[in-house]
Amino acid sequence: MTNYSIESDIKFGFLKLMDVGVLMDEMQPWSNRVLCRVNDSVVRLGVVQGEFHWHKHDLEDEFFYVLQGCLHIDLEGGETVALKPQQGYTVPKGVVHRTRAEERTAMLMVEAATVTPTGDA
Repeated sequence: MTNYSIESDIKFGFLKLMDVGVLMDEMQPWSNRVLCRVNDSVVRLGVVQGEFHWHKHDLEDEFFYVLQGCLHIDLEGGETVALKPQQGYTVPKGVVHRTRAEERTAMLMVEAATVTPTGDA
């Protein structure tokens, strides 16, 4: 999977109501939107189906929280974590990983505003 739709503009400013469910329903798989900024971090909404590429973030941790569907996080070395709705998981900086989903899956991601969503080299 290499065709990603990543929008880095902040969709909701401070003191704005977010209807994440409506936005989530409008998004196609492999879409990623920044909902808001919280201090030095951003909250992203991602909709996925299929496999993302293997990557890592050299300087930033990445938190995943599943809203709907089931997200698999494959880690270098063979471990896989499966997240169901209302489950979260943090991948620390420097750890090679990929996400994948057999069905349409929506998740929130919390990460430093400096992160490159597709990973570092």
